[in-house]
Amino acid sequence: MRIIVCVKQVPDTNEVRIDPVKGTLIREGVPSIINPDDKNALEEALKIKNTHDDVEVIVLSMGPQQAKEAMREAIAMGADEAILLSDRAFGGADTWATSSTLAAAIRKIGNYDIVFCGRQAIDGDTAQVGPQIAEHLGLPQITYVEKLEVNGKSLTAHRSLEDGYYVIKSDMPVLLTAIKELNEPRYPSIKGIYKSFRNEELIKVWTVDDIDVDREQIGLKGSPTQVKKSFTPASNKTGGEMLTGNPNEIARLFVVRLKERQIL
Repeated sequence: MRIIVCVKQVPDTNEVRIDPVKGTLIREGVPSIINPDDKNALEEALKIKNTHDDVEVIVLSMGPQQAKEAMREAIAMGADEAILLSDRAFGGADTWATSSTLAAAIRKIGNYDIVFCGRQAIDGDTAQVGPQIAEHLGLPQITYVEKLEVNGKSLTAHRSLEDGYYVIKSDMPVLLTAIKELNEPRYPSIKGIYKSFRNEELIKVWTVDDIDVDREQIGLKGSPTQVKKSFTPASNKTGGEMLTGNPNEIARLFVVRLKERQIL
């Protein structure tokens, strides 16, 4: 079985800065992490590897050269190899262009049974890339997976809803998107860390020339979505009023205030 896990290196959201001209996130010099939902996807792939025979886990990402650190962490956690798509031609991609690029790389890898993605990235929160990859590849997809069982060439997943879950069965190949309730990601092991630094060949870097992709559908040129403006909204908090007195009096005053604001 071959499992491909798509991960993204994202800026630590506590350190986000915005380019005032381009309206995009400034990533240079900002601490980066593996996107949390993507870690859940990777953990589930590694759990399958630990409980089934002949399972290969390949991590796939698109980003600048610094994203090699995320690839190295994935290897240290237990992935077999990692592929980083890194080329100026990929720069400025929206979700459509990103999914087009990742889908082209997945086609090149081939012979996959499961494509795993995180539900969404914390720097965009669109939850679009995983489903778009499935559409590009013509795969069935199960999103918001909170529980998973693999049986031979099929699997059963619990798809999370606000008030419950669906139980969905699918044959492979299939694309899944993971949520945090699916598992608790492991820490890299000492042996894994040593392996990730010792065996540089486990991390491959592919450019636009290494994949079969329409160059009009990638990068900034292939991105129909453009960021018009990014900004941190100003706080609109106002001072509150503390109501005092006995419970009946507080309740009466509370109703009066609601009526004054035309809420009641």
